[in-house]
Parts: sequence; C-alpha cells; structure tokens
Amino acid sequence: MNALDTALHLAASGIPPLPLRAGKVPFGNCSACAHNACGGRPNMKTPGPCTCPRPCHAWAAATTDPTILNSRQWAPAWRAAAAVAYHPGGAGLTIVDCDNADAIAWARATLPATRIVETPRGEHWIYQGVMRSVNGVRPGLDIKSLMAYARWLGPGIGAMAVLPDAVRALAVKEPAPARRAPQTLSAPLRGAQGECRHRTPAYLERGIAMAEQRITEARSAVHAAVYGTFLAVLSTHGGCGCLTDAHVARLFTAAQAKGETARHCTDAWINALTALGM
Repeated sequence: MNALDTALHLAASGIPPLPLRAGKVPFGNCSACAHNACGGRPNMKTPGPCTCPRPCHAWAAATTDPTILNSRQWAPAWRAAAAVAYHPGGAGLTIVDCDNADAIAWARATLPATRIVETPRGEHWIYQGVMRSVNGVRPGLDIKSLMAYARWLGPGIGAMAVLPDAVRALAVKEPAPARRAPQTLSAPLRGAQGECRHRTPAYLERGIAMAEQRITEARSAVHAAVYGTFLAVLSTHGGCGCLTDAHVARLFTAAQAKGETARHCTDAWINALTALGM
C-alpha cells in the first residue's frame, strides 16, 4: 500500500493523515509554503502565518477529506512521501510516546493498559481522549495529542483505554514561587490592540472563563458559537504571546462537552487563526 492509499484508509476510519518527508518532517504542500516561505519553524513542524485557504502543512494539514487528500496540490507530496503521519488530537486520541526502555518500564508500572504501537525506539501508548501536547514530561516521554502529529506505524495491539488522569497530570507543571507582579513594564508588549493588557493573570483568566461559559451556554448553532468564541479569544488575547496550550485545551474541552468533535475544534481554531492573519 503506497502512502496515499494508506492516508485514504486512515481518513475513512476517522484518522486525519498527512505526508512526511525523510526525517519525519512535514511537507509544505503548496508553492506559497514550500521551503518555509510562509514563516513557520525551520523544520516545518509548526505552521507559519499561512495565507492559503486552509493551512497546508505540519499538523494543520491533517484531514479526513478525501477530496483534499487526492487534490493536485497534495499529489507531489504523496509521491515523494517517506512516511505517513496523523494528527492524534484530530482523531480524538492522545499518544504517550515512550522513547526508551526506562520510559516503557515507567509506563507499564504507572499507566493503565491500553493499545500499544511499537516504534523504532520504543512504544506509543494510545488513549481515547484529547489534551494539550507536551514534550519531555519525563525523561524519554512525550505527549502527542492536540496540535501535534505522530508517524503512523500501524494499528497496534490491545484494547484502547480512556485517557487517564495520570497522563493528564504529566502536563501540569509545578507552580512557580509567587512573586510580586510588576507595577509597570519596561517596554510595551505588542498585542491585538497594540499593547499587552495582561499585566496580571486576572485579565486573561477572566477572558478564558467567559469564553468557556459562552460555549457551555450555547443552546443552538454550536458550531457557529464555538468558532465565534475562538475568534473573539484570539482577537483579544492571541496577539501578544500570553495565550498558552493550556488555555486552548480548556476551550477545546468546553466545546467537546457540547458535542463538538476534536476535529471540528481544530478546524474552527485554524479557521479563526487564518481569518485574523495569525
């Protein structure tokens, strides 16, 4: 089975795939984004401010739409692909990526049994549920879910378990020692309105809490409510670097509690970023 056939098979199963070059690096799947022209990270693992109708590389390229996968735009990438990857968060999954024997031993002693996929260096422990992606949560152990991708190495063996609290807890950092907030900034931080207004955590926290409430209270047109809320959050809080993966995960969780799929959440977030030119 070639790379495109594998991708179409995954897409039909609800798993959004994407092509990888040698070295597990994504393609820029259009001329505007080729060779990192759109400003993403040099290895293309994180999208830049792509102006295409839909972001076309890194985890944002993953899709279950066969029309896109079979499109002329993607054809050169599939022909040259060294491997196929997928977006776990878009499939409603979280991967605990164990890169060595010590990490595997820790997982076996600590985590509930679940589906396991063997990798060249270790194992992927796959759980049902999504969370933010974090690298290096323990030596040799990464978490891949929302806004990340993983190489497709087969379906694995074993029954898939629900994402346990023990995995979610790995992404929670110990709080830093409390310190007095500065009363003034040495230089203004650029934001959506030209200056960062997050001089204390309260402003951003209140904005995220209001966004969660808006999604939770939506009684109809949930898709539109989620997109509108994401757009509002990004326009107010997305321009100065204060918005973190933890904040995004809270919004995705609220949306999924209203019946949105992880894929719908990801698409809405990407569309909002694109609409705002971020």
